[in-house]
Amino acid sequence: MKPIVQISLDLTNIDEALETAALAMRAGVDWLEAGTPLILAEGLHGVRKLREAFPGVPIVADLKTMDGGYLEAEMMAKAGATHVVVMARAHAETIKCVVKAGQDFGVKVMGDNMVCPDMVTGAKWLEDLGCDYVIHHIGYDERRGIAAQGHRMPSPLDQLRDIVQAVRVPVQAVGGLSLEQAIRCPEYGAPLVVLGAPLTIDADAFKTADGNLEASLRLICEKIHAYGDVVVGQ
Repeated sequence: MKPIVQISLDLTNIDEALETAALAMRAGVDWLEAGTPLILAEGLHGVRKLREAFPGVPIVADLKTMDGGYLEAEMMAKAGATHVVVMARAHAETIKCVVKAGQDFGVKVMGDNMVCPDMVTGAKWLEDLGCDYVIHHIGYDERRGIAAQGHRMPSPLDQLRDIVQAVRVPVQAVGGLSLEQAIRCPEYGAPLVVLGAPLTIDADAFKTADGNLEASLRLICEKIHAYGDVVVGQ
């Protein structure tokens, strides 16, 4: 599949999220993500506003569902989401419920393996239960806590190739990646690239002469899309 650039709108104000999303779409981003902070702050209202502003654009609702899977997925689907996120650490029945809701309401299910004791096994389990995508995720608190103890901060790149080889569905890597690392995810066989917002363009190679954020993001999207087809599911 061709690489997909997804921008995570980890904002707590819908007006700011809409403004950032508009900039991102102009720059060539493919998918919008209603990040967990935005969903906590704005709920279904925020997803509806994104759908109204960007008809036809895939919208990921990062619910991090742990229970009540069918209802949560149904509500977000009716609000305009095209993708919902369920956690691998949820009960198998919850994941099955989200998958069933996905089938009933035409949304794709992204399974997140964050905090799985065995990340590869967790990814395979999500695929076996019917998830359409796997998110290989090292959590914010986990990363920072480990680093605060003086240990090396874990990265999703540590096991990304193993995850990609273990499943046949597309994989996305999330959690503490630098901009340069995120851009290289297709090289690992992971075609879904997530860029976080609020946006900070910290790579000199992608800074435009006038510091234009939109132009810098356009360069990033062009580089990711330039990878061409990424082999999935071998």
